[in-house]
Amino acid sequence: MVNRVEKLSLLSEMIAFAKYDKDIRNIEYNFLLGVAKQLDISREDFEYLLENPVSYTHLKSHSERIVQFHRLVLLMNIEQEYGQESNNSVGAIKLYNFGLRMGLSHESITKVLYLMESFPNKIVPPDVLIDIFKTQYN
Repeated sequence: MVNRVEKLSLLSEMIAFAKYDKDIRNIEYNFLLGVAKQLDISREDFEYLLENPVSYTHLKSHSERIVQFHRLVLLMNIEQEYGQESNNSVGAIKLYNFGLRMGLSHESITKVLYLMESFPNKIVPPDVLIDIFKTQYN
């Protein structure tokens, strides 16, 4: 499991993802607050991170990076569903760059972005996502 520094870094990264081009909408805020609760990060710490990002900490665990990438996919879909992203390709490029920064393979990221279009609401099921990254990791 990830430690507190890594958890704060994960959440800070997600906040940066949501703020990439605009302010955070209420639906995104609530999603991020839910992730904070999952990570056992207090609301006060979450609020602090909104204005004071922490430096990026690379996750050692490949599986934790995949989970984080899946969270970013969900967040991107929220942005697109509620009209924050004016163009699907902007969100895809943003997601691709964040995935590369996490050390995930570009082939896997590209495959996820491609397959997203074939799923309802563009949400790739976790088991499909894991299989994609597992295939590339082996």
